[in-house]
Amino acid sequence: MKQGWRWYGDADAITLKEIKQAGVTDIVAALYERKPGEVWPVSEIKARQKKVREAGMEWSVVESVPLHEDIKKRTGDYKKYIENYKKTLVNLAKCGIKTVCYNFMPILDWTRSDLEFELGDGSTCLGYNEYEVAAFDMFALKRPGAEKDFDAKTRARAKKLWQSYSSKEKKRVEKAILTGLPGTVDDLTPKEFLRQLKAYEGIDDKKLRENMYAFLNEITPVLEKWDVNMCIHPDDPPHPIFGLPRILSTAADVREMCRKCPSKHIGLTLCTGSLGGSLENDEVAIFKEFAKRIFFCHFRNLQYEEPGVFHESECHLCGKTDLPALMIELLKEEKRRGEGIVVRPDHGRLMEIDRHRKCYCGYSYGGRLIGLAELRGLEIGIKYLKKGL
Repeated sequence: MKQGWRWYGDADAITLKEIKQAGVTDIVAALYERKPGEVWPVSEIKARQKKVREAGMEWSVVESVPLHEDIKKRTGDYKKYIENYKKTLVNLAKCGIKTVCYNFMPILDWTRSDLEFELGDGSTCLGYNEYEVAAFDMFALKRPGAEKDFDAKTRARAKKLWQSYSSKEKKRVEKAILTGLPGTVDDLTPKEFLRQLKAYEGIDDKKLRENMYAFLNEITPVLEKWDVNMCIHPDDPPHPIFGLPRILSTAADVREMCRKCPSKHIGLTLCTGSLGGSLENDEVAIFKEFAKRIFFCHFRNLQYEEPGVFHESECHLCGKTDLPALMIELLKEEKRRGEGIVVRPDHGRLMEIDRHRKCYCGYSYGGRLIGLAELRGLEIGIKYLKKGL
């Protein structure tokens, strides 16, 4: 396991020196100053790469090169933005960075309804409650036709929940949903969100899939020539929200993508937190089926209060995903390849040691430090017990 860590550049509250002291070997980063659709210059890539190397690590995975919304909708200047995307991939490859994480989620990227869910020990983490999301959609955002997307039980429970919430609690949900989370767009207002949602009218599940396959097949010649691996991040949460389709949420979705985009360079970021957002997903089985096309991993865990209501675990190893079984499969695949796969602890609790920092949600130092230590210990323990892995 190559020990990875997501770093947000000079704006990050966590320094490269601190990250190095955590035992990290591989940095996961991007040019966050660049907007979707812009070409990443070689000079800027090399400058960030130089900083990482001087700190004793390697920038080996890009997370993310975000897609312009025109590419997802296949409207406007999408052809220009695809060409720009190709140029960025070439520039990254020229610098030796050939693993690129991305996603095809419209507008919001990943979504949570609580950015400060309090755990029993007083630390906080990210939480998701489908009834809060439904209530915000119907009664705060007031998206036209939202009621049709929920069954009677969900509508009734969401309405009762929203009526019981104080204005502070309602604002907490709105902030969690519309705040520009790490790697996403800037903060949105409800009015702007509705405007962007309207732009996706007429783009259903089938159409969005076709648009994604078309994009991937158009960039395939660049991937083949420059030996770049594109690893899509699963939808989070792994089901439609706000009337927007989700097209990379299950094993069947990955299977179809691999069939429609046969290049060996088109694969998956195995994110247990995103896939774990559905009780129907088996993250270990998904890894086993698509092992050859998994180029990057996010390991964390979720604890469920009930179906549709969950929060991140206090321990990366405990919760919905069978992390020990998944680590065994990872080590098997690494042995087959003869090289390691970058794994980063995905998210972490906000603990007292980080209260003084302005950390991105889920990206504190202490929480991820513990998560990485847990994953490292699991790996060493498995290797000790299973000689040869």
